[in-house]
Amino acid sequence: MVQETSELLNAATAAATQAGELIASRLTHDNVVNEMYAHDVKLAVDVESQELISGVLLGAFPDHGIVGEEGTAGNAASPYQWIVDPIDGTVNFFYGIPHFCVSVALQYNQATVIGVIYDPMVNELWTVSESGGAYRNGKAVTVSGRRQLSEALVSVGFAKRPEALEHSIDRYRVLAPAVRKIRMLGSAALAMAYVASGRLDAYIEEQVSIWDIAAGRLLVERAGGTVALTPHADHSDWFSIVCSNGLVPIEALLR
Repeated sequence: MVQETSELLNAATAAATQAGELIASRLTHDNVVNEMYAHDVKLAVDVESQELISGVLLGAFPDHGIVGEEGTAGNAASPYQWIVDPIDGTVNFFYGIPHFCVSVALQYNQATVIGVIYDPMVNELWTVSESGGAYRNGKAVTVSGRRQLSEALVSVGFAKRPEALEHSIDRYRVLAPAVRKIRMLGSAALAMAYVASGRLDAYIEEQVSIWDIAAGRLLVERAGGTVALTPHADHSDWFSIVCSNGLVPIEALLR
């Protein structure tokens, strides 16, 4: 890369923490709903958060591009593309559940090289770079050492499309008797940060988007874990994900 990793990581950290402060300040306020769906909600503060992030990143690197849940900005032809989820866990946020985060990743020539995940409610900041380790609040993190499924704590997410939901339910039937506990947390990025930190042993979901998991994937891999993504045949922007510490045999179980 032409630009220094530290410069890129500092900008990503500034963008994520400022956006986190913004959304945390709105948690107890009535929030303007831009769009309401059967199983999701889009808020005005989602857009505000992404605009803030874009302003910080493009202010530092005006030739870069932004790809986010709330749209694109900057130079779409640049080899540097920031992948942004301005609020991962929007439904949690909307209902006042304090489990959500900001996720910012940088891809250079389509390879993720920087990742930042910030949970403003507990002030936890995960940072990672391709050339460095994985950190939470400046201290190195690693995945858990657990190897037995019977000891594993696993987070799952359920897709809402009928065919994906059926697949999710089938997986749950296989998984539930085999592991210690299953949790549904509502934020893909935080689930991956928890795997990287050894709090969870695995995370699976049938339908995620690139902005949900770009930062988390690099974080888990640099913390010693594994991430398997399977693109959806009918939607190139959606993936199925199996993320783990690389020790519990969850992929073999789900086959």
